[in-house]
Amino acid sequence: MIEILNTRINNINMQETLQLIDSTIIEGKQLHHVVVNAGKIVAMQTDLQLRKSVNESDIINADGQAVVWASKILGKPLKERVAGIDLMENLVKMAHEKEYKIFFFGAKEEVVLDVINKYKNQYSSNIIAGHRNGYFKKEEEQDIAKQISNSGANILFVAISSPTKENFLYENKDLLNNVNFIMGVGGSFDVVSGKVKRAPLWMQNVGLEWFYRFSQEPNRMWKRYLIGNTKFILLVIKERIGLN
Repeated sequence: MIEILNTRINNINMQETLQLIDSTIIEGKQLHHVVVNAGKIVAMQTDLQLRKSVNESDIINADGQAVVWASKILGKPLKERVAGIDLMENLVKMAHEKEYKIFFFGAKEEVVLDVINKYKNQYSSNIIAGHRNGYFKKEEEQDIAKQISNSGANILFVAISSPTKENFLYENKDLLNNVNFIMGVGGSFDVVSGKVKRAPLWMQNVGLEWFYRFSQEPNRMWKRYLIGNTKFILLVIKERIGLN
């Protein structure tokens, strides 16, 4: 475990993360998982509820390559990036191989149905415990959590934007006690369904995945990436020279 920019991050790679999740499911326990990227870390500097929801989870992976670079600059190098969508895809494969069940929660109804149909065709309908779209009122949260908990799911993926998904998991993890692994996956359902294209592997490896995403929807993404990334760089510089 390292701590940078008021954020706790587990220094483990993809394989170690998967082994930890598998062990948790086998032992019948619960593991609350979160990923962090540059934008989320920037938000955590002022959103104290989000900071609490992230830092008090059981396992935190670095989703963004920028976070891995920052850890090296700050003298606390992380082993590797563990992207949330890659972890999700690996867990779907694991669920098929080990007969685990998954609940898919989030995105628009047609998107989550596309995700389920893709995985049914690729693997089997046996991995599906249930699904629900990501549109709900705050007062519905507890009933949704109970529905998921009673679904027989071992794994829960929550495809909702930040900070809603982090706060939902943190505030309802006790109601989700029958689910062994709970995880926010952001916009991953949109990628799996084909609604949004993911950057080529070479762009992911050199940390330009954000630019590929920005190029697809510049009017919607410019503030998140251009302003957010600048703020992140300034945070890293300040911590590096001891101003934080």
